[in-house]
Amino acid sequence: MQLPPKVTDRAFARLAEIGAAGQGQALRIAVEGGGCSGFQYEIELDSAKDDDLVLTGQGENVVVDSVSLPFLENAVIDFTEELIGARFTIENPNATSSCGCGTSFSM
Repeated sequence: MQLPPKVTDRAFARLAEIGAAGQGQALRIAVEGGGCSGFQYEIELDSAKDDDLVLTGQGENVVVDSVSLPFLENAVIDFTEELIGARFTIENPNATSSCGCGTSFSM
C-alpha cells in the first residue's frame, strides 16, 4: 500500500498567504527526469488535473500527478525560510542521495 506525501501546516499557510486557491491554483509537485542526480522536482502553481492526488489543508491544495506519486511516497512537503531564501522543500525518504540545490535526487 502506497503512503501519500504529507504537507505541513507551514506549507499550507504559505499557500494561503500567496492566495493560490483564490486564484484557482494549487501547488503542483512533480518529479521529472533530469537534474544533476537523475530526477528533479518541479514545483509550480497550476490547476488540478483529473488524475491528480489532491491534498487539502487551510483551504489550499497541493496536487501530485499519478506518474510522480510513486516517487513521492511518504515524502513531506514543507516551506522553509532561511538566510539563503524562502522556498517549498521536499523531504523524500525514497531518495538515496540528493544534490545541494535540494531540487535534484536519485533513487
